[in-house]
Amino acid sequence: MDYAVFFRNLNLGRPNCPNRAQFEAAFLDAGATGAASFLVNGTLAFSVAPGEAAEAVLSRACSLLAERCGLKEPAFLREMGALAALVAQDPFDGVDQGAVYGCYATFLHRDVAVVDGTVLRSAKGDVDVLRLSATEALSVAYQFGASPGSPNALLEKRLGLPATTRVWNTVVRLVAKHC
Repeated sequence: MDYAVFFRNLNLGRPNCPNRAQFEAAFLDAGATGAASFLVNGTLAFSVAPGEAAEAVLSRACSLLAERCGLKEPAFLREMGALAALVAQDPFDGVDQGAVYGCYATFLHRDVAVVDGTVLRSAKGDVDVLRLSATEALSVAYQFGASPGSPNALLEKRLGLPATTRVWNTVVRLVAKHC
């Protein structure tokens, strides 16, 4: 599979969300040559024919998902090779896993304007963005109270655009399966 797409607020089988078969069929019907849902969180790997634009397939698939099940959430397209390169960097290597609630990758909207290298921290100190680029943010969350910090909420608020977040291990496993 050459591409991955990460949908915001898509959980397979929930209201206004597709089931696994509908999710994959939307991409195949939109012109993908292969489509494989990964987990239940709106992550999908897909391939396109030579000369076909992945963005065009994604746009058609989003239209089909809106028509067929009412899905209106944004999707974030990434090349699988870029994800593999990110995983190969092992960006959380120096993080003490016992000291954090989790490590996360947040996929940012294509219209976001950030200065690479910007460091962000939530007001409560429960999210540290370790690396921020024009395409993704890598962060750690801590749990001080009843619930852990939310990298997605922090980034959407600060950047003013939708985003979607995955546990880092989801990205690692996706790359291992499809690269």
